[in-house]
Amino acid sequence: MPAPMTVPPTPGSTPDTLIVECLMDESVRNGAMAGFVGRERELAALDRALDRVRAGGRAGRPGRALLIRGRRRVGKSRLAEEFVERAGVPHLFFTASAQSSVAADLGLFTESAISSDLPGAEVFRDQTPATWDAALRLLAAALPQDQPAIVVLDEMPYLIANDPGFEGALQTLFDRELSRRPMLLLCIGSDLAMMEALNEYGRPFHQRATEMVIPPLNPADVAAMLDLPAADAFDAYLVTGGLPLILDEWPDGASLTDYLTDAVTDPTSALLVSAERALAAEFPTEAQARRVLGAIGSGERTFTLIGRAAGDLPHASLSRALHLLTTKRLVDATTPLSTQPSKETRYVVTDPYLRFWLTFLGPRFADIERGRGDLVLDRIQTSWTTWRGRAIEPVIRESLRRLPDGILPAATTAIGGYWTRTNDPEIDIVGADHAPIATRITAVGSIKWHNNRPFDTHDLAQLTIHRSRLPGADDDTPLIAVTRAGTTTPGISTLGPDDLIDTWA
Repeated sequence: MPAPMTVPPTPGSTPDTLIVECLMDESVRNGAMAGFVGRERELAALDRALDRVRAGGRAGRPGRALLIRGRRRVGKSRLAEEFVERAGVPHLFFTASAQSSVAADLGLFTESAISSDLPGAEVFRDQTPATWDAALRLLAAALPQDQPAIVVLDEMPYLIANDPGFEGALQTLFDRELSRRPMLLLCIGSDLAMMEALNEYGRPFHQRATEMVIPPLNPADVAAMLDLPAADAFDAYLVTGGLPLILDEWPDGASLTDYLTDAVTDPTSALLVSAERALAAEFPTEAQARRVLGAIGSGERTFTLIGRAAGDLPHASLSRALHLLTTKRLVDATTPLSTQPSKETRYVVTDPYLRFWLTFLGPRFADIERGRGDLVLDRIQTSWTTWRGRAIEPVIRESLRRLPDGILPAATTAIGGYWTRTNDPEIDIVGADHAPIATRITAVGSIKWHNNRPFDTHDLAQLTIHRSRLPGADDDTPLIAVTRAGTTTPGISTLGPDDLIDTWA
């Protein structure tokens, strides 16, 4: 079994999972190394894995495997390419296709192996393996014995979908052959749930690989990359979701309006096409799930309203679609945080960029294609402050989870919100000692982000009233304000954009 990889811990990480944060390098973004976005910590982690292969393993098993997962368009494949290029060792890079059959996958794998620089690549020539077991045996024969090599299986979920036996074949050959070779196997996938499940108990590859998560760029990365102040960096994050491909089109220091003016008039811009391509890959046939996702993205959050907006879907069909969306981690199902249980579930699109696209871009693609991107821009500008005020809430809650000790009460281990069926009250921030049902409420707060008005005495009075109606809170529960424009009210703990951006640095 491979030794676990270690990197400096990340807030919110689990012991089983390597969560690697993205660090931006300005010189890289400006054209060095063919435009590759830094990711120095990820590359360092991959280097350590390759070093362990070089060092050999117990019982003559130097081979190691990594399961690399992350949302589409975050740069997983590009990271692997950069790592392979820097490593300078023999390698094979194979990318599966969602449209392929098993025979087509095997044919493409054979072609990739023949064109690779593995020392034994010639063993594949004139071969037509009919099964993955046969293809992987040829791979074992092609690998070097006296130096390390890297094998990349990109879009691995497609291989499993096309051939359910692939997972078992890989496990068998890894145990018998591949782990005995000095090779690093990188299995990459964008289906987060499937990639995470591959290492679970009962699956063939259980405990044979180390997990690695590649997240999008965070708000602090965005601020550094685009040379923006904190408040504007959060705006850019809400629009781009931290996706490097989109951020690379954003000029340094450009305002949101300047960037969108160009992006929405170009039908080929990454801002416009990335979501459509990702959704086409996620849902090649599930039209109902796409409709439900669109309904949530347009602003509907409750089960009943989502079903109505999606075309009055039957209860069972809507439940299946929501289950698929939450399984794929495209949608979060959230419940109110208090000391009492609640069934008031609300659904929200997890990816900020996808949420922006579903609200403003996807439904207006026809306008963009006929050259009327100005209409789309007008709609964004008209609705921006209201939309931003809601969209920023999950980002701020995640920022609060990352706060250093001493800012929130020490017992705070969970951050959420509270609401009732009538939204009276609706509380933006609830700190608690446990979720989803707390035994103690540690803080209650308000987010004022939709405009540039400071948090004032009226806001404080309203927050105090809402606190009195939150199960588990009392007059001694601390109050906090998170505001884009500061406060005119003394005596309340206040956090602004600079405080929040620092939590991601």
